Amino acid sequence: MHPSALLLIMVVAAGTAMVHGHRPTAAHTPAALFWEKAMPGTRMPDAIAHLVQRGIDHSPLVEHYTASPSANNVCIIYDVVCNLRSMSSSGAGHLFFHEAQLRRGSTMTASFPAEPESAILPHDVADKVPFTNLLDVLAAFNIPAGSGEAAEVSDTLRRCQAPSPLTGGEPKACATSLEATVRSAMDMLGATNGGGAWAAASALPRSGLPLQPYEVEEVTLLAGAGDLYVACHKMPFPYAVYHCHVTGVSTKAYKVSLRGRAAAAMVLVAVCHHDTSRWNPAHPAFEVLHTRPGGAPVCHLMPYANLVFGKKAEGTAIF
Repeated sequence: MHPSALLLIMVVAAGTAMVHGHRPTAAHTPAALFWEKAMPGTRMPDAIAHLVQRGIDHSPLVEHYTASPSANNVCIIYDVVCNLRSMSSSGAGHLFFHEAQLRRGSTMTASFPAEPESAILPHDVADKVPFTNLLDVLAAFNIPAGSGEAAEVSDTLRRCQAPSPLTGGEPKACATSLEATVRSAMDMLGATNGGGAWAAASALPRSGLPLQPYEVEEVTLLAGAGDLYVACHKMPFPYAVYHCHVTGVSTKAYKVSLRGRAAAAMVLVAVCHHDTSRWNPAHPAFEVLHTRPGGAPVCHLMPYANLVFGKKAEGTAIF
């Protein structure tokens, strides 16, 4: 029997037991219990809790994987992967803005497309699911070779397996479970002792945000020791794979309360990069903001279920 078939039987059986037995809530999953121990004082974001529960209730091994409609994350992480036409169609062009807009009463135009519900797998399942070999991944998830989905999987594997950092020498790592994501971020921060770090995520609907002006109601600096942050972005894959990287020197992270027309206020995470001198001049943010490497700070909003980690400092603001 092919290893993928054996894994499929194991995961489906486990999922069936959860559905017809006593299904735990997200608060009682091993991932949630790990989070509470590793991140005391930091509430697990609702989007992350939802994807953790989805990883128990809905195995991605038995659900059809469709290509992601959004290029938000790769536009943020990597130097040259987007042009303005593709960014406009995906909504990514409205992620970037000037730091001067982060003040109460100002407005910014933003939009987010709907995000796929990429389940966060339990770590014991994630450890058994193929990740490094493209053909094994395609076989495990029944993805046709040559399809758009296969191209996305191949691109994510290539980026995660790249031997050297792709963004200005920043340390980076890919993680296939929540536990591995938290550990990677804490290692990069040097916060290996329990309780040494905090995490934040944008509280926005998975269905996205319509393109419109949003009023800035409140801005709070998310303080990190030494202004060191780690951003973890969800990559296109049949299940949640996080690409984590140190954001570089001279970076600020904020939580921003935005209100659109006839809608409740939403709290999003924004990251502002003050030192862009080593960025590729073709980075799409420079064209969007009409600036250049080493010029004005480049800020962007964090998409759905993406995380920012910081090392705790005295007076640190926590979501």
